[in-house]
Amino acid sequence: MARENPDPRDWIGRTETVADTITPTSVFRMSRTLDRDDPEPREGDPLPPCWHWLYFAPAAQPADLGHDGHPAKGGFLPPIAYPRRMWAGSRIRFDRPLRVGDRAARRSEIADVVFKEGRTGKLGFVTVRHTYSGSEGPAIAEEQDIVYREPPAGGPNAGNAAPPPQEPPGKAEIEREIAPDPVMLFRYSALTFNGHRIHYDHPYVTGVEGYPGLIVHGPLIATLLVDLVRRHLPGADVAQFRFRGLRPTFDTGPFMVKGFREGDEFSLWSLDNGGAVAMTARLALRT
Repeated sequence: MARENPDPRDWIGRTETVADTITPTSVFRMSRTLDRDDPEPREGDPLPPCWHWLYFAPAAQPADLGHDGHPAKGGFLPPIAYPRRMWAGSRIRFDRPLRVGDRAARRSEIADVVFKEGRTGKLGFVTVRHTYSGSEGPAIAEEQDIVYREPPAGGPNAGNAAPPPQEPPGKAEIEREIAPDPVMLFRYSALTFNGHRIHYDHPYVTGVEGYPGLIVHGPLIATLLVDLVRRHLPGADVAQFRFRGLRPTFDTGPFMVKGFREGDEFSLWSLDNGGAVAMTARLALRT
């Protein structure tokens, strides 16, 4: 018989393996979503870095979804009571590419569960380790951080206090303006089979979670940072990439992705709709 209030830390060490096929259709649609003019993908083409997030998504039955549109907690992910969840960052090593046509697999493990008291209330952090394998063997190793937060104090209309602005890492040498809109966010949600309502349900994200607009997906911003390097350096062979989200970015206006090169690495960041640093990242090229 299941315990009434299971300890989320009991989930540490839990694993699951998901298989998927690296289909060309998703690759082509992702190219168009990012406003790229890539040719149609062919069997054996390497999957661009961070596009592995298009695959391996959980496909829960409607009855197994939480109110926020995500699969209900307590399955693979631990049953943390705080309702608001976000992908806070990842550390990724690309050993070899997954390829179009691969029958691939992702093995995931709950590596850690930690609770903290933050500036805006109680927080729960879950670290998940993923290993992705394709036709050539293990390809990508990723450590992902998921953060769970309490609802805003005073109810959904009390607002969401943002952290103090952080200075950019340096002077940008490359940059691009992104104009997010509900269509862009819907298309990325559809490609990644992400039902989280903060990305497409305006009444929910404003009335329940207390944000001023739809939230741009953290992994979409991270992918746009990598894409900025790929536009500047076509054919870039990415060995490692890590990012950390600092504050949410909304669909209320354009935002920027920027960066500069330091030898074989790029320092990258995004600026939110108000010009504050929203995400920082480092990308290392293979040498």
